[in-house]
Amino acid sequence: MAVELCLLLLLFCGSTISEVQPIYKPPPGTLDFGFVPAKTYDTGAYHEPGAIGILFKIVHAFLYLVQPNTFPQDLIRKLAQQQFGNTQGDYQKPENVVLTLQAIYYEIGFIVSAALGLLFILLLPLVGLCFCMCRCCDNCGGEMHQRQKKNADCQRSCFATFLFVASLIISVGVLCAYAANQHLTNQVRGAKKLVNSNFKDLKIFLNDTPAQIDYLVSQYNTTKDKALSDLNNVGPVLGTRVQEQLGKEVRPALDAALTMAGAIRETKEALENVSVSVEVLQEGTERLHANLTDVKMHLSNTLNDSACNAAQAASTCNIIRNSLGQLNINANFSGLPGVSSQLAKVNDVLKIDLSSLVQKGYAAFNDTPDLVVNQTRNILSDIKSVLESIGSNITAFTRALPVQNILADLMVHLTQTEAYVQDYFPVVEQYDFYRWLGCLILCCMLVLILVFYYLGLLCGTCGYDKHASPTTRGCISNTGGNFLMAGVGFSFLFSWVLMIVVVLTFVTGGNVEKLVCEPFEDKNLFKILDTPYLLNKHWKNYLAGIIFKNPNVNLTFEKVYSDCKENKGIYTSLHLEHLFNINELLNISMYTEDVALKIEHIQINLSKIILLDETGKENLLNFSSSGIDGIDFSAYLTEINKSVTKVDLLSFANDLEARADQLPKGALENALKGHANNIRMIHNQQVVPLEQAMSTLNQSIRLLKRTSSELMVKVKNVISAVNAAQNLINNNASQVIVQETKKYMDTIIGYFEQYTEWVKESISMEVAACKPIANVIDTAVDIFLCSYIADSVNTFWFGLGGSSMFLIPAIIFAVKLSKYYRRMDTEDVYDDTENGNNGYHKENLYGMHNPVFTSSVEQW
Repeated sequence: MAVELCLLLLLFCGSTISEVQPIYKPPPGTLDFGFVPAKTYDTGAYHEPGAIGILFKIVHAFLYLVQPNTFPQDLIRKLAQQQFGNTQGDYQKPENVVLTLQAIYYEIGFIVSAALGLLFILLLPLVGLCFCMCRCCDNCGGEMHQRQKKNADCQRSCFATFLFVASLIISVGVLCAYAANQHLTNQVRGAKKLVNSNFKDLKIFLNDTPAQIDYLVSQYNTTKDKALSDLNNVGPVLGTRVQEQLGKEVRPALDAALTMAGAIRETKEALENVSVSVEVLQEGTERLHANLTDVKMHLSNTLNDSACNAAQAASTCNIIRNSLGQLNINANFSGLPGVSSQLAKVNDVLKIDLSSLVQKGYAAFNDTPDLVVNQTRNILSDIKSVLESIGSNITAFTRALPVQNILADLMVHLTQTEAYVQDYFPVVEQYDFYRWLGCLILCCMLVLILVFYYLGLLCGTCGYDKHASPTTRGCISNTGGNFLMAGVGFSFLFSWVLMIVVVLTFVTGGNVEKLVCEPFEDKNLFKILDTPYLLNKHWKNYLAGIIFKNPNVNLTFEKVYSDCKENKGIYTSLHLEHLFNINELLNISMYTEDVALKIEHIQINLSKIILLDETGKENLLNFSSSGIDGIDFSAYLTEINKSVTKVDLLSFANDLEARADQLPKGALENALKGHANNIRMIHNQQVVPLEQAMSTLNQSIRLLKRTSSELMVKVKNVISAVNAAQNLINNNASQVIVQETKKYMDTIIGYFEQYTEWVKESISMEVAACKPIANVIDTAVDIFLCSYIADSVNTFWFGLGGSSMFLIPAIIFAVKLSKYYRRMDTEDVYDDTENGNNGYHKENLYGMHNPVFTSSVEQW
């Protein structure tokens, strides 16, 4: 048990098979442990037979015709239970009789085929013996006399054709048998490379163990380094998290206060603009009124000229005279109230720099990470000590495992096994040579028979002369007939030997294919092995009983093979948690309890943070009582919405100039145009600046109106927000700190969880991936037994058996055909006058023997 336990522990920590892994970038917050060091195995447990695979498929189809029944799982289980259950089988019991009948029913195809083969073995030599004795008595074609028939040429051609076809079929069978024989030899010679590849993979399986164990352990440093990095950056990590949570209320409050400080400055600028604009407008409108009065006076004087009394100018002058009343100012800014008192109060408010006070609050709040660093120095050193002790414990546990001793022992056994296999290979090749030679001799038997048949057909066909009588046939034709009879003789001598080999290999190879190879491919064979209480009547699961001494563990051959085939780890495939539970070793509560306790003791005091002192708050209240909400905005907006003059001076000037053009040329026209130019100059020099001042006044008044709207409420809201944020920091920050500390602790512990999960996944899927074990099983069963041996043997008996069966029609046709090729001792004689056929007469007509052509009878 100790050896098995050590072996499983070793396999648990063994090497892995891995293809080239893609390079990836882990997502943020995810630790990158890299890939477990792995070697690539050389063994490819797959066999491609090549062109001969077509023959293998044909043989498989033939076996399906012989044995179409499905794999008898229940029958095999019952038979195995009798065999391994240590019970004496009483074959007369009803249940045993039933099993026997079921076995016969399943094997009926093989039984019938084998029975036919046995009949062949028994009857063909007996028939050959009787045939020879019969011919010795001048019967069965032994008499060297050929009766003449009208369809003799047709019969001879048919017999020759049938014999040639049978010989071709026999030749194909011989080629199949020879190809299968040679294929098996070639595969046996090349098997050494495959065996060496499996041993090489098993050595890799063992040699890479220390490096993989060291790699798994070393990746704890990645976890530790990341945790230490976060601990060393506790300010940016924990402090920033606390700051972000508090900032959800603190930053909007400070932003509102900073916005109000900006509004105070804007209010001051707006009040200054109002004061200046009003003064400019008042002075400008006075000058404009004076200038417009002068223009009207001069225009009146011009219109009073005698030239206006003329008939052509009178109407025009009257129109101009009536429009002079429009030359007057429209807006009156002299009655607007001043804003000097409000401006003075705002200036008093601005004596205190509220923006600077808010920025100090920002700075104090932004120092939260530094406060966290200063208040957690002692605790961090304790946490670092805990992390170092965890790493030391893992390293000590790893070194306590007897991995090196186990590796050395297993490597010795593996080396000894490899040496034994290497020494045994020459013996295997030698016996395979004997097998190959024996099979070649069997093929040569058929080849010898075929040579006689082909030579008989060649000589008989080439030497046959249809004009020659049976007694005068040529030497070549006679030799062909003798070759055919020689082939018949050797057929009787060799056929039973060939059929014995065919029956033995057919029964063996066919059952191996149907009872081993096919069930192995669809895993029914493993289901048989996994039958409860089959291999051991006291164990429910045989494999679990061997490995764990606990047959109740659900460990099956099929599951182990499937998992190894998928290249899963030995730990998962063999359920080694029943021997070595890594969950106990990798229980993060063992490692993180101390860390969690240390982190929970972190206490952070943020009461030193002052967002906005009382001076700033009082400054905001002073601004709200500055009186800007008492400004008469309607009076300002009423005058602002008016135009500077009652009429657009440019339009008036253009109209005056157009009417001057209607007057006769003279002094009056020139005078009016001069007045028009004067009006334009007044507009450009006085009206345009006044309009710009009105625009500035309009913007400032509207800004003041928006700012003053519910100013007291706005200021109180800002102060309330600041007070609420300050209260959060002073009274409720501990809850936020505890919450964020818990998240911070979860982050640190999460690194350990990632490490343990990665180790578990690596052990389950990568470490000691048992693909080499599945390769060994596939190599032994699927490749060596099924692909190399069973397929080759089955193809050999298929070709040899087919050839042997076609020896029967070949014997018949050869005996029949030889009569037409061999030289006869006697023949039928015909009368020329009666029959007109070469002067020979039929013996049966005259009932007498012709002594002229009689000679000593040669009997075969």
